Amino acid sequence: MITYYKNIAAELQRIPEPIGGCWINVINPTPGEIAQIHSLEIPHDYITYPLDLDERARTERENSELLIVLRIPHFQGEASDIPYSTIPLGIILTQQYIITVCKLENEMLNNFTNGRIRDLSTGKRLRFVLRILLATASGYLGCLREITKRVDILEDELQQSTRNKEVLELLKYQKSLTYFATALKSNELMMERLRRSQLFETYPEDEDLLEDVLTENQQAIEMTNITSNILSSMMDAFASIISNNLNSVMKLLASITILLSLPTMVASFFGMNVHLPMESHPLAFLSTIGISFLISLTAAYIFWRRDWF
Repeated sequence: MITYYKNIAAELQRIPEPIGGCWINVINPTPGEIAQIHSLEIPHDYITYPLDLDERARTERENSELLIVLRIPHFQGEASDIPYSTIPLGIILTQQYIITVCKLENEMLNNFTNGRIRDLSTGKRLRFVLRILLATASGYLGCLREITKRVDILEDELQQSTRNKEVLELLKYQKSLTYFATALKSNELMMERLRRSQLFETYPEDEDLLEDVLTENQQAIEMTNITSNILSSMMDAFASIISNNLNSVMKLLASITILLSLPTMVASFFGMNVHLPMESHPLAFLSTIGISFLISLTAAYIFWRRDWF
C-alpha cells in the first residue's frame, strides 16, 4: 500500500499522487508498487532492504539518495510467544521526497498519518527524519512501561501460584526485552554515525533535536537493561516460590492423609475376626469411634503445633 502526504494549510493531508516535498508512506508493497516507487529514481535495493524483517539498523548513501534503516517496536499481541518485537523501518531521503518503507503496519507511523504528531512539515526533510527517530525512542519507552505493568500483575499472581504458567509469561517478556536491547543498541550506533556525518548541523534546531533523540534512546537502553535484570531476578525468585508453594500443598495433603489413616487403623484392629476387648459391651462401637476421634485430634494438635498444616 502506498499513500502520499503533504503539508497543506499547516496540516498534514493525504494527496492522490506524489509531488515535490511530499512524504510517501509504503507499507508491505506489492511488486507493482515497488516498481512504481522505483520509477521515481529510487534505488531498488533501498526499497527492498527494509522489507527484510531481519535487517539491521544502518545507513547507506548512493549519489544524492540516503537510506536510513532503524528498528522500531512492534506489538504482536499478548497471545504471541513474543508480545513485543522489533521490525525494520526504512527512511529514504531524496532531493524531492521523504519515503518510509515498512513490511508491517505499525502504530508509530499511524500516529504520524492520523495527525497525532503535531507541527510536522514534509518540506523540512531532515527535521521530519528526526521526528521519526524521536517517536521511535519514545515508542520503546511506552512499550517498556506496558511491560512493567504486565510484569507487576504477574508478580501478584505468582505469589500464590503452583504452576509454571506465570513463569512462562515472564519468559515471553524477557524475550521481548532481549529484542529491545539489541535493536536499541543498533539504533544508537546508527544515530551516532548520522551525527558524525554532520547531516543535521545545517540548522541548530535540528542538531538540538538530534541530541534529544540520542538522550531518549539512551534512556530507553538503560530502562531496558534495568527491566531485564529485574525480570531475570524475579524469574529465579518466583521459581523458588512456586516450588515452596507446591511443597506446602504436598505437606498439607500428607498431613490430611495421615489423619484419615489413623481411624482406619483403629477400625482395622477392632474389625478383626478374633476375640477382642469389649466385644460384648453395648458401647463398644461408640468407644471405638471415640478412640479414633481422640487419636486423630491428638495428631492434628501435634501437626498444628509443628506447623505441618
